[in-house]
Amino acid sequence: MDFLDRNIDFKALLKFSNISPSTRQHLKHVYASFALSLLVASAGAYVNVVFGFLQGSFMSFAGSLGMMLWLMFTPHSRENEKKRLGILAGFAFFSGIGLGPALNLCLAVDPSIIPTAFLATAVIFACFSLSALYAQRRTYLYLGGVLMSVMSLLLLSGLVNIFIGSTILLKVHLYVGLLVMCGFVLFDTQLIIEKVENGDKDYVWHCVDLFLDFIAIFRKIMVILALNEKEKKKERK
Repeated sequence: MDFLDRNIDFKALLKFSNISPSTRQHLKHVYASFALSLLVASAGAYVNVVFGFLQGSFMSFAGSLGMMLWLMFTPHSRENEKKRLGILAGFAFFSGIGLGPALNLCLAVDPSIIPTAFLATAVIFACFSLSALYAQRRTYLYLGGVLMSVMSLLLLSGLVNIFIGSTILLKVHLYVGLLVMCGFVLFDTQLIIEKVENGDKDYVWHCVDLFLDFIAIFRKIMVILALNEKEKKKERK
């Protein structure tokens, strides 16, 4: 068969004609920092689950917020680059610790949920990121207002559900929230490209946007899988 004899140029898959070379170089820094952040977050999650460090503590949220504010108010410059990367690592570590409750839920229901959720998140994130990179510039920027509006509604429904405890509303919140976060991957990726094209070279802060999207998707998928598995176990009984 002829198609088996064809040489596939995998490098061509990474050539984005609508993105300038300087922006492509910037994105390499963004995704390298993103990969580092995921590794540090994994360490934070491990420390929380295995050693109970800051387990169920408000300090993990406070630490994450504090690191984000510190990073926000530390100017982007060559002199501050290593310092800001260190702050980013601290933010990722506390964010990993913050995953503790969701991870413990999965461990109690079925430990295999965690690698399944991570793989699903990685595939979803990669697909939506590539869609944003290959699409024409500004294609998905219109989603910003819609996504923020839906997020506001989800926040309101979440507050209401605290008092009524509806399982159906919880599931709607999780599934719609997952779709919204997938939309944010498209929006944030293209927004980063536009920021870079307009002179914003702060790759560390751009990494934060994508990292938050990934963590949110991962958390929601874990909770969805855990709830579904719990329902299956109830049906078996």
